[in-house]
Amino acid sequence: MVPKTLYTVVVADDEDELREAVCRMIPWQELGFRLVGSASNGLDALQLVEKREPDLLLTDIRMPFISGIELARQVREIRPAMNIAFLSGYDDFEYAKQAIQYNIISYMLKPLTMEGLAKELRVIRQKIDAQFALFRQSAQPASPGQDARTAVLMPLVLDEYADLDTEHARVSAQKAGILRDREDDPHFTVMVASLLDEEGINRTEPSFVATVDRLAGKYLRGISFYTGGKVTTVLMGNPSDFEEYTHILADEIPQVAVRVLGLRCRIGVSRIVESLTELHDAYRQAMEALRQGGTESPAQFIGDLAPAVKGGEALCKRALEAIEQHYSDPDLSLVSLSGMLAVSPNHLSACIKKYAGETFINILIRTRMDAARQLLTTSPLKIQQVAARCGYTDQHYFSYCFKKYGGESPVALRRRLEAERTEAAQ
Repeated sequence: MVPKTLYTVVVADDEDELREAVCRMIPWQELGFRLVGSASNGLDALQLVEKREPDLLLTDIRMPFISGIELARQVREIRPAMNIAFLSGYDDFEYAKQAIQYNIISYMLKPLTMEGLAKELRVIRQKIDAQFALFRQSAQPASPGQDARTAVLMPLVLDEYADLDTEHARVSAQKAGILRDREDDPHFTVMVASLLDEEGINRTEPSFVATVDRLAGKYLRGISFYTGGKVTTVLMGNPSDFEEYTHILADEIPQVAVRVLGLRCRIGVSRIVESLTELHDAYRQAMEALRQGGTESPAQFIGDLAPAVKGGEALCKRALEAIEQHYSDPDLSLVSLSGMLAVSPNHLSACIKKYAGETFINILIRTRMDAARQLLTTSPLKIQQVAARCGYTDQHYFSYCFKKYGGESPVALRRRLEAERTEAAQ
């Protein structure tokens, strides 16, 4: 019997026979899955994930161009709600465990029979079912510790305490368990989230607190509470934690809301503040971001509303100009580009998709390939030199991308042009 809900899956493996056998011989629907694509390398897998937004990525650890570990890291930037299952050789197992933070739901050791893979896919299906059930269930009664924390935190967030003594606030927070001890001195960010149906009517329930807390706990310390038709979360960490994880969390919550709850989620995020007595100001920033959030992205960071970056079309234009200027940097990414433009990766990605009509990754590859073609046809540079000037440290990776984009390899292009010149000279 085919399960009612089918989870979508992408398969990535550079062994053609194995990949084709997995795609063809596994009874996907019977196991509760729907195969939506396959890839022979990490680059194609990443593009497929961005295009098809699957529930599960089944990937080999060792692949050309982008390893399974690096693929998992990059996938987390764009689809943090997606689960990943690794196929790995015995020697890779300890290496693979380093990626536990990337939503790794299963490790499978090669060689693997189709029967063994099918058995593990049933287990994965049960795990994803359990995840979805956990997000759908009503919130459990708050523990005494949670009550004590929210009792201290809610007034600091919701009420204006301009004259409140910072040390008094710290002592109260430590007694309630918000801070670990007297040496605990985190920075704070406030995030507000609400759930909406197709008509835009607020459907946020107190049970959504548990979902937000569960997701936030994967990345940062945080305490959430429900009030006024929304879930408010105080996130704690150091500035580098916020820089790395906040945009991922702000992507994952809406992805889970849509896929699991069938509701849209809107999020507003404040700037970082350094003390508990600044939480009210941070809350007001988060609410302002929530109110003014555009249609580009479910998550709106208060920094994205600055006059210099607010216009989505203007921001997209600046991003395209920055890609043209920095495409030769092998480390150029959506996150580094957002840092240059002083906006969140969420907002930048959404604006690029809306106004340019394609993803950052595709635009970057096209820009690099156009530049490469120009160099290959007009300069005597070696192919390795052309690759380096276009942001590629691996010549084979560069050649693969060039052939995929233009239909012929760099070597074939130069041979054809040389033959055309020779023929024209005769």
